[in-house]
Amino acid sequence: MNLGFIGTGKIASSVIAGICKSKIKYNQMIISQRNKKISQTLKKKFKKIKISKNNQEILDKCDWIFLSVTPTVGNKIIKDLKFKSKHTIISFISTITLAQLKKAIKVKAKIVRAIPLPPISLKKGPVPICPPNKKVKTFFNKLGTTVEIKNEKSSINFWSTSGMMAPFYEMLRVMSDWLVKKGVKRNNAQKYITSLFLALSEDAVINSKENLKNLVKESQTPKGLNEQGVRELIRAGFYKSLEKTLNSIHKRLNK
Repeated sequence: MNLGFIGTGKIASSVIAGICKSKIKYNQMIISQRNKKISQTLKKKFKKIKISKNNQEILDKCDWIFLSVTPTVGNKIIKDLKFKSKHTIISFISTITLAQLKKAIKVKAKIVRAIPLPPISLKKGPVPICPPNKKVKTFFNKLGTTVEIKNEKSSINFWSTSGMMAPFYEMLRVMSDWLVKKGVKRNNAQKYITSLFLALSEDAVINSKENLKNLVKESQTPKGLNEQGVRELIRAGFYKSLEKTLNSIHKRLNK
């Protein structure tokens, strides 16, 4: 099996790195040189990677095709590519629906939308896919945890929450910078903050079968620091703003 990647941005490079570190069996991986720096770095790091200057060559030589370009680029180039019915096409494009993909691709190939995030390079994190597909599920289970979604409308909810990745990192940056301003060395500040939130996330995962409000409650003591923290952020409208932003992203994805 040959794997082909059209687009070599952050998400594609993360998926490629995860695949190359995994036990997934494939003969060759052909990637586009859309981002020359990333594609060259990947080729130097992993043996089975070949860079193609031509997107059509990727389609002609590969069995699985991963679409990892921006919606603008996707709308521009996909319709002019000649896909085959034997292809399994996996799209990482956020705002191009299955119906739109089918129309642009023209042939009756297997098409799946997936939502991988950068931690997939570490073979960690959830990967929602829609519609369910046994082979694609098995593939991504070797790179993280596949979440199958039957309804594309429902999958938009997952796309919306994936838009909280950068805000999460920004929150870590703000806290790290605050420690630095208080005289803590940057390496120590960032190590502490990232390790703290890693531990909190792992604890949340372990307790994810229960309502997360229990964790919120259990992490506070009367008149304690965490009680003050959550109370003041509630008063400041932090969490309502978070929900408002999710609604805004969701609205954009529904257009």
